[in-house]
Amino acid sequence: MADDRGKILIVDDDQALLTFLSNILRSANYEVISTTRGKEAIDLAKNLKPDLIILDILLPDIMGGEVSQILSQDPSTYKIPIIFLTGLNTKEDEKIIKKTGNFHLLAKPVTREDLLDAISKVLSEVELF
Repeated sequence: MADDRGKILIVDDDQALLTFLSNILRSANYEVISTTRGKEAIDLAKNLKPDLIILDILLPDIMGGEVSQILSQDPSTYKIPIIFLTGLNTKEDEKIIKKTGNFHLLAKPVTREDLLDAISKVLSEVELF
């Protein structure tokens, strides 16, 4: 059972990676919600109000940057921080991501340590506001 460490929504179209990330977060006592679709991620974020979203840029239905833009324009989700987890790390990706404001970028492949460090850092920054 998760304690009060937080609720994290993971969005990635790679099911194996989704399972890997979910297992890491659950073992660190985070509550995990996951999906492989961007549109479902928007609905989940609006309904479940996660403390953090880990979002892939390349998704099968809509791009992660678009998911982030939609969430950043909604009064109920605009404050939710996002960590973009991507195998890409191009200037174009960074340009898309920067339009959304409250973001961080983490490159794939990611280690357990790097993931948990990034999450801890982002959640501690949120607590400052």
